Amino acid sequence: MYCCSHTMASEEAEAVPFTPRSVAMYRNPTEVKMSQIVLPCHANHRGELSVGQLLKWMDSTACLSAERHAGCPCITASVDDIHFEHTIGVGQVVNIKAKVNRAFNSSMEVGIVVSCEDLFADQQWKVCNAFATFVARRTEEGKVQLKQVIPLTQEEQTEYSIAAERRRMRLIHTEIMKDLLGNGSVPQIDECQGFEDVVPSERTRVESVELVLPPHANHQVNTFGGQIMSWMENVATIAASRLCNAHPTLRTIDMFHFRGPSQVGDRVVLKAIVNNTFKNSMEVGVCAEAYQGQETPRHINSAFMMFEVLDARGKPRKLPRIKPEPLDGLRRYQEAIARKKIRLDRKYIISCKQTEVPLSVPWDPSNQVYLSYNNVSALKMLAARNNWVLSSEKDKVSLYILEENQVLCFKVEFHMDIAAERIFILLSDLSRRQEWDRHYKHCEMVHEVDEDDAIYQVVTPSVNKTNKVQDFILLASRRKPCNSGDPYVIALRSVTLPTHPPLEDYIRGEVFCAGFTISEVSSTVSKVSYYNQASPGVLPYISNDIAGLSSGFYCTFCSCSKFLEQNKESRVIADSTAF
Repeated sequence: MYCCSHTMASEEAEAVPFTPRSVAMYRNPTEVKMSQIVLPCHANHRGELSVGQLLKWMDSTACLSAERHAGCPCITASVDDIHFEHTIGVGQVVNIKAKVNRAFNSSMEVGIVVSCEDLFADQQWKVCNAFATFVARRTEEGKVQLKQVIPLTQEEQTEYSIAAERRRMRLIHTEIMKDLLGNGSVPQIDECQGFEDVVPSERTRVESVELVLPPHANHQVNTFGGQIMSWMENVATIAASRLCNAHPTLRTIDMFHFRGPSQVGDRVVLKAIVNNTFKNSMEVGVCAEAYQGQETPRHINSAFMMFEVLDARGKPRKLPRIKPEPLDGLRRYQEAIARKKIRLDRKYIISCKQTEVPLSVPWDPSNQVYLSYNNVSALKMLAARNNWVLSSEKDKVSLYILEENQVLCFKVEFHMDIAAERIFILLSDLSRRQEWDRHYKHCEMVHEVDEDDAIYQVVTPSVNKTNKVQDFILLASRRKPCNSGDPYVIALRSVTLPTHPPLEDYIRGEVFCAGFTISEVSSTVSKVSYYNQASPGVLPYISNDIAGLSSGFYCTFCSCSKFLEQNKESRVIADSTAF
């Protein structure tokens, strides 16, 4: 069936194909590298690089990359979650590479990769990667309009495309927390634990003040963002140590969000407290406020850091439980549980390699944002591949295939003299797909998640000896272009829906990744690309086409073209109700 999987070719830039020699010589114009040898002054009591120092180096490298692209001063707006996979010892070398993945209006995403190098053992390993958002500062002429990034390599095209999804995630980050706390999925305090042999959270409270001096400021006379993050890591480590009377190890930092700048002469007050513990880990909340003279302190940053305490064998120790104080303490305790749920969802759904994510991830309201992200980003990653091979072509309908790691993918492309937005609206409604796709015997929307996502049950004809029909539970996620030049996206993947378990009379099929991209060639001409990553449940529907034994794909997409042509003048469905 032509309903199922894979990603869409990145249409953001029509790049000249690179030869092996040009790829080896190419370097991204925004790329900045920093290498630092870890000295004792950079290390903690264990002879390991202080995370605060590492954050300063990362922020500095990323800022230089952002300014290289913008051509003007830039400030740190936020840093996405960071997970530290390894520690770095004295005498080892830290290598940091940063480059601008995508520019929006006045902001840009900078990707950061940190690795460690042991000069004596001649070994290197990854430490962490992060995505930071920088904003170009206003000039005398007014707000800066950044020039667009032109991705040239496949890696750049992938990061460019997915950067739009990451930006969308950042913008709704606060709403995710509110929804999770408001839908009753976070257990209440009396359901979580008793209070015997616990540590009062007040015992872990830390408050410290720093005077911002010229060495702490950047070239714009604002407090260096990396310096603020370093001070925050310091007080968070003290709070964690007070809980367990031991030296903790920082494993994960939730998003840093800079709410405002501070300047030389400001007093920066840093506050930290352990919000909750989870057997082998604890969450420490940190905030930074700035003031001068008698003015009211202004909130400039906040973050949440996860620590572990390692035993002599390097294994996480069991931690004492926290007894939260009333009101604010209870709120922080509950929010820590919600954040842990979010972190697990992100790790389970987003952070894994695509091949490591289970096909049908259980859908529920608390993880819908991450499933939608994974759905769209997987399609974009597939589309960004540049090694598609033309298999056959008939009357300008082209079939491409791609086989890697024992996974077969295919792409069908054709052009239409119809506006891209109109095609997007027509193809977004999967309930109409049976009008042109013979592999869709029945398609019904079973849950409308929001205006951009919906879940469908698709029934397909039998292709096996049992004569049982096959059904799929598909999450359909659609995206409009983030910038001019971006394609419209309709992504499909399997999910598990509790209200629709597998039925005895059906064979439940699964979809890795599938969907459409619709690119605007001109105001009236569009290129339609359909992608499918052929899972075992999908392969029987397409094997003859791929082998060249039939022209079923051609007939199906001729029907699609006819469907679009017949409906191009019909009343345009309101965009908010296209699902």
